[in-house]
Amino acid sequence: MDPTPETRTEFYKRSTFVTHLPVGFLYSPSHFWLSEVEPGLWRIGFTKFATRMLGELVDHQWEKKPGAPVHSGEIIGSIEGFKAISDLYCVADGAFGRGNPDLAGQLDLVGQEPYGAGWLYEIRGAPDAKCVDLAGYRNLLDATIDRILQKQAQDEP
Repeated sequence: MDPTPETRTEFYKRSTFVTHLPVGFLYSPSHFWLSEVEPGLWRIGFTKFATRMLGELVDHQWEKKPGAPVHSGEIIGSIEGFKAISDLYCVADGAFGRGNPDLAGQLDLVGQEPYGAGWLYEIRGAPDAKCVDLAGYRNLLDATIDRILQKQAQDEP
């Protein structure tokens, strides 16, 4: 039930950030992707941009059990990297399906295969209304990277 084997991608480059973004996925403003694996069942993971910002991951946990109701913006777990611990927010409304069981022994999949085997969790329900298509996410990435570059330029002596 991996959503990506035949998924078409589009090349994206801005400054030093380069990736291939899956076509047909939805993207959240908080840099998660969503792919409908069957009607009403959404698989969710970090985008490549999010994994680059998080760095190397060392642990994760879920606060929700399968079937528990979830709402967009709600904390459903956490992920720990060498740099910091980050809350994992839900980007859909419905019921928590499950966390990716493969991550228990291979958390590095999140960074290595973010749009495939490194997915984070599943939700049965509907994506947050703030989620956008690929064109919308490209615009969001452009604006985000431009802000980072502007801040870096301001911080230079």
